Amino acid sequence: MGTCTVEKKLLRMAAVGTAAVIAFAAPAAGGGQNLGMLDQIESGSWEVRLRDTGSVPQRMCIDSGRRFIQLRHQSASCERFVVQDGASDVTVQYTCRGHGYGRTHIRRESNRLVQIDSQGIAQGLPFEFTAEARRVGDCSN
Repeated sequence: MGTCTVEKKLLRMAAVGTAAVIAFAAPAAGGGQNLGMLDQIESGSWEVRLRDTGSVPQRMCIDSGRRFIQLRHQSASCERFVVQDGASDVTVQYTCRGHGYGRTHIRRESNRLVQIDSQGIAQGLPFEFTAEARRVGDCSN
């Protein structure tokens, strides 16, 4: 086998490898910010119930299902990276400079009922929780 043939095969393999990297990286980097499933969740008054024994349900008025992503960093401005964006569930990692970070998985059972798993660091301490959020009515003004 000549030197030219070996070089051509190496160049061909490098081109195939580069194409594979581009094909797999493009959806992760470019197509991840849609989160259309969260936009289908109804706005209104929601009750969030942690799966911990003895936890008290919390009510919150939400205008978008995207609010469920950062339950531990609600007021922080955070950078988000969409890990998974499916028809019935999403996973988002976020970083809030100076406030911590988190990773949240949300599964929609209906537009009025979602399951939430989240973990990360808030106020310098680790957190991890599983919760169910259910729409209970309209927001009171």
